[in-house]
Amino acid sequence: MTAIEAAVARKRCRRRPQKRRTRRRAEVREERRMRSSVQGGDDASEASAALANCWWRSLIEFDGDSEGGRTEAAAGSRGAVASPRVRVLRELERLAAAANVSLDDIRHKLLTYNAGDLWLPAGGIPKHETDIPPVITILLLGLAGTGKTALVDLMYCVLGRAGFLPFAQSIPLAGNDGRTQCLEEHNVLRSMRSGFCIFDSRGLDCDRMADGLEEVAEWMNEGVRHGQPCRGANPPDAPAPASAPPATRFLRRRVNCPVVVANLYELHHSLLSGDPRPLEATRDLFHYPPIKISPTDSPILVLTHGDELSPEERIQARVKTCEYLGVSETNGVYDISCLNEYGTAVDEMDPATSYAVAEAIFRALVVADRTHPAKASIKEWLLVVITWAMCALSTFFAFLSCCCSKLAKANREYTKLRTQ
Repeated sequence: MTAIEAAVARKRCRRRPQKRRTRRRAEVREERRMRSSVQGGDDASEASAALANCWWRSLIEFDGDSEGGRTEAAAGSRGAVASPRVRVLRELERLAAAANVSLDDIRHKLLTYNAGDLWLPAGGIPKHETDIPPVITILLLGLAGTGKTALVDLMYCVLGRAGFLPFAQSIPLAGNDGRTQCLEEHNVLRSMRSGFCIFDSRGLDCDRMADGLEEVAEWMNEGVRHGQPCRGANPPDAPAPASAPPATRFLRRRVNCPVVVANLYELHHSLLSGDPRPLEATRDLFHYPPIKISPTDSPILVLTHGDELSPEERIQARVKTCEYLGVSETNGVYDISCLNEYGTAVDEMDPATSYAVAEAIFRALVVADRTHPAKASIKEWLLVVITWAMCALSTFFAFLSCCCSKLAKANREYTKLRTQ
């Protein structure tokens, strides 16, 4: 081999590793490009899923950027008074932002809740002198078809994400028409003397609101039992269902916080059609004095079936309904979709709805723990005993006087017959 051929061979040997390095660099660049494209597709799918969950971001107030930012119209200026529509959008954004940060925290608080954990001192009465029940009772009220049972199913779905099913299973007490026939209790209990329970009730009829409100007053004053029959569920002469256990076997619980559930779709069509019966019935129930825990606070309002409306109609229906009821659009009002477009319960893919459900329950517990009455003192118990004793004595002497008057009358008649 000549010197020239040897030099050419050495150059070829040096070029081969360089070509291999160039080819490898090209392959790495191609892998990075494909990886970035896949990641971009995942981000786009996540963004589209977030946009689908946050339905209000399709409104004109939002610019629709990747971060879901709000425009100046939606955010509003700090100095100006925000309109009801803007306040509703702010509240929805707050729930969506809190869901990404505090959803697991509020779930943990609910699952580890003991009755009285949210109590705050008021009126100079210490906690040990407050009448706190072992189980906090939340009662769901509403018209027929508002979705109270579906809301309970959603609570199962939301709170069951912590690893176990927190609600005590019970037999659905529904009739042939699909409506709840008896009061049904759903419990979250860590022991026999802690936790809270949700009571599902039969929906009220617009045509018989007087009877329905009278029954609601009985529930609030006398308490509720699991399996307690509701009025209008069955004819008077109809036998009780075989699957329904007798209600007297279960404890009677005092209602600590009522929650009004309203069908937003039905209320929207009531506003459009001019039929005021659903709106008037909802207002009568919402402002019914027996369901008010305190004179200043209104019951918690949960709006369901809003997913059957367009985003614009949904916002307008919420604003007009709250205006008709005379309450704030954001304070104690929750817009919750119990079913998605596939007819199944909303799951972990919708953290905003999950957080709204958890916060509604947490708010109900806060209201219940801050409105417990004081325990009766010894003087009050003595006064009750003395009052009952005086009533018993008065009844006894009234009975004696009645007997003596009858004997005196009989004696006078006998004396008159003898003189004749």
